[in-house]
Amino acid sequence: MADAVGSIDTPDAQDEVPEQKKSRKGGKRAKKGPLKRLALFYRQIVAELRKVVWPTRGQLSTYTMVVIIFVVIMIGLVTVIDYGLDHAAKYVFG
Repeated sequence: MADAVGSIDTPDAQDEVPEQKKSRKGGKRAKKGPLKRLALFYRQIVAELRKVVWPTRGQLSTYTMVVIIFVVIMIGLVTVIDYGLDHAAKYVFG
């Protein structure tokens, strides 16, 4: 029953693993110079960009039109609300 939930048993001494201190000095970064790290960074960027599934011209134009229509609708909605609040404020405050 050592694995039961809420058990207060302590692990045996043989189960304990001694802590190993890892020094941060001289890691992988220290082995390469700043220019090599920068070159590696740009190579990784190019590798990630090659994985991207780019939209086709048709998809891009469709997405663009959807965004433009959404923005126009939101502009109209905000204009109507602003116009209504303007008239309400003029009615209340004279």
